[in-house]
Parts: sequence; structure tokens; C-alpha cells
Amino acid sequence: MNSEHLNYHHLRYFWMVAKYGSMTQAADQAGLRPQTLSSQVRALELSLGRSLFKPQGRGLVLTEAGLVALRYADQIFQIGDQLVDSLQDENLDSTMRLTLGIADALPKPVCYSLLAPVLDKHPVRLVCKEGQFTWLCSELSQHRIDLVLAERPGGQGTAQLQSRSLSSFPVQFFANHPLTAKYGFDLVEVLQTAPILLPSRGNMLRIRLEQWFDSLDIKPHVVGEFDDLALMEVFGRKGVGVFPMPSSRLSPNALDEGLDCLGEAEGVIEQYFAFVHPRSVDHPLFRDLFKPD
Repeated sequence: MNSEHLNYHHLRYFWMVAKYGSMTQAADQAGLRPQTLSSQVRALELSLGRSLFKPQGRGLVLTEAGLVALRYADQIFQIGDQLVDSLQDENLDSTMRLTLGIADALPKPVCYSLLAPVLDKHPVRLVCKEGQFTWLCSELSQHRIDLVLAERPGGQGTAQLQSRSLSSFPVQFFANHPLTAKYGFDLVEVLQTAPILLPSRGNMLRIRLEQWFDSLDIKPHVVGEFDDLALMEVFGRKGVGVFPMPSSRLSPNALDEGLDCLGEAEGVIEQYFAFVHPRSVDHPLFRDLFKPD
């Protein structure tokens, strides 16, 4: 069938029956007679050429086609609610709405600095969502998110998206005073002999560090792996091991708080990226963010 023939009133009634699992309860909520509601749902089934419900006991359950239809109906009515909410915003004519996806591996303290070129020049109403990078890119591809910020240059689901590197930061190794008293300040030697803390496997920083280790024939004695670099720093401050940290994540007073800097992992950087849909790349909000390289 052609989507232009889809009756959205019928779809709403189907959605209500699916939610309540009963024609009678859905009819009560809709203010209709059960027979009237049933005929509306039946009209939708005829237009789709699929049965959406089947009886089970005294109620109704969804068929496989009904489950598919419900997923789409959920999305349609969620977007409709968002439309109403957006149009009721009193500042609509003076602000631009930005739905932002933040990859869960991205350090939260740097998010504002990445968006500063946009936020400093435009009145923006932000809606922030956090989640796994692949899911956020899927949401972006389906225009449910305007912009995704991440710590990686791409991956699954990004082939049709446009990205830019927003900023990059050098990576240094740190240890608390007792560790440096024991192992010294020669970075390469320390990495060969001291206990080492690293980001978890699969983390982009971990991948870059392992490539750097291989280039110097360093085989570190890894005693801890962390998804959260802030947690890794806590363990490092307690002397569990020497740890790497991008300059963007370390507190300004770190060296006055019991830590020593052992040196920089030359050539290893942490980069932060922004992703948008190609149709949105010329949006006024992104002109300052996506300046030509």
C-alpha cells in the first residue's frame, strides 16, 4: 500500500487497542462504542492487507504484523508529541532547538567546550540524550537527533553521515609520588617495569596506546582496565598503577595533588568528533562547528 492512503485516526485507534490489550478498555478511553472502535481497526487492517490482532482468552494479542505496526506507531506518535511540545515553546521564534546525542564514552566535562562555537553565537534550546554510539548514529540517520558527539571518527552505521574532528588533546602518563620514587621518571623504562592502568579494550584511546606500545616494543604490565577514565584516575592516585590521561580530562591542579607527570605518549592523541546528517550540514547551527579543515 502507499503511505499516503494510511489513515492516522485508524492508526491511533489500533495503537490504543494494542496498549490496553482490550477493545472494550480502549473504547472507554477513546469515548467510542467497542463496535465502532473495532470497525476502525478493521479498516486499518484492510488497508494494510494484514491482520494486526488475534484473540487470546478474553483479550487480544498482536500478530507479528501487529508488532511491526506498533513499533512504527510508537515512533509516529512520539514524534507527534514532540512536535506539539516544540510548537508550544514561547521562545520558538527566537531560539533554535538542538537535539544532541552524547556517546557514553565521551567525557562529559568537555561537552560544553565542544559546543561552545554554537552556543556562544546562537540562542539554542538543548535536548541532550546519552547512549551507545551505534544507537545514537541510528537515531541521527532517522532524524530523531540533530548532532552526535563522540570520541571516535566513525564506525558501524556512520557511512551515510558526515563528521568532523572538533578538537584533539595530547596524552600523558601520571603516577603518584610513591610510585615515581620507586620506578623513576624515565617513561619508557617505567612502562616496562611498573604496574600500568589502561582504558578498557575497544576504547579508542586504548587502541592508540597499544599501537604506540608496539612501535616502541613496550610490553606493559597491565594491572587494571577501566571503562571510566575518571575511575582509572582515582585508582592511579592511590598508587595502584601508572596511568595515561588526555590533557582535556585532567584537573588543572593535578600536579599539586600528589601526582607526577612522567611524559607524553608522543603521537597519541584523544580526538572528539561531531556527526550530522548530510541534509543538515548547512544548518546555521553547524556553520561555526563545521568550519572547513
